[in-house]
Amino acid sequence: MFGYVTVDRSELKGREMDRYRTYYCGICRDLKDSCGEAARMTLTYDMTFLALLLNALYEGPDGTSEAKCILRPAHPVRVIRNQYTRYAADMNILLVYHNLEDDWIDDRSLPSLAASRAIRRAYLKTAAAYPRQTRAIRRYLKALHETEEKNDASLEAAAKETGVMMAEIYHYCDDGWTDLMKETGFYIGKFIYLMDAWDDLEKDRKNHDYNPFSGIAGEPDFENRAAQLLTMQASAATRAFEQLPILRDVDILRNILYSGIWVRYRTKREKAEEKAGKKPEENTGKKPEEKAGKKPEVYTGKKPESRETGRT
Repeated sequence: MFGYVTVDRSELKGREMDRYRTYYCGICRDLKDSCGEAARMTLTYDMTFLALLLNALYEGPDGTSEAKCILRPAHPVRVIRNQYTRYAADMNILLVYHNLEDDWIDDRSLPSLAASRAIRRAYLKTAAAYPRQTRAIRRYLKALHETEEKNDASLEAAAKETGVMMAEIYHYCDDGWTDLMKETGFYIGKFIYLMDAWDDLEKDRKNHDYNPFSGIAGEPDFENRAAQLLTMQASAATRAFEQLPILRDVDILRNILYSGIWVRYRTKREKAEEKAGKKPEENTGKKPEEKAGKKPEVYTGKKPESRETGRT
């Protein structure tokens, strides 16, 4: 389900892409140190965004160092490694482990079972260090299974559960920015779930699997409704993000929130329109919140007043 919160490479400057890679590669090294080589293959772009966001918000150390890359052993890479990249790596392990376990339970996937066993020791250590986040992921998976078993047609039900879980992941510490961070994570989580459901709709209908969009997929304005719903979540996430006092790497973060999260959507729509013989829509350059047709629901939170940190 993850992998949507990434950069739009076509809109990033070369130095910005290099900067983004230093975070990605830093988390990769953190995963290796805590879980071994195999864990490096589980890294998601979503957690790279989280590391960027936390490091920018709390102005963490961002000096780079050299490290060897397993994919390019002859060429050392530059990496940023600090408490925020380590937190992102830890959250990556929690999310990936439970996702693999879920795949085994749902599909009896042997590769998923083998992969989960390979990182189980690291997972148990990480889960013990982050009980709140671990409980949130477990509650989310339980609620998601209940929604699927009921074949709940509500687009809000499962998406909201994903948002609540991601809000806890984005809750790095208790301070004046906690509410805005949770709000950002909440709507990013909802966006991820709905984008994944839209992306998998054809496959799920073919396999008779649960998909919250199935009930409206046959309606004439389905694509417009889906786009509007996705835009509402993206708009709410960016609205919360823009209230955070962030200057460092802000152009990269905005690239992800305003364009990167839509890359797969645009690519799929363009291919579908080309296949149907239609001219692809032009990129208007508008930000998601400028195109939203409705005001999104408000996540409960107060305006921050301090910048104290104290991770929980």
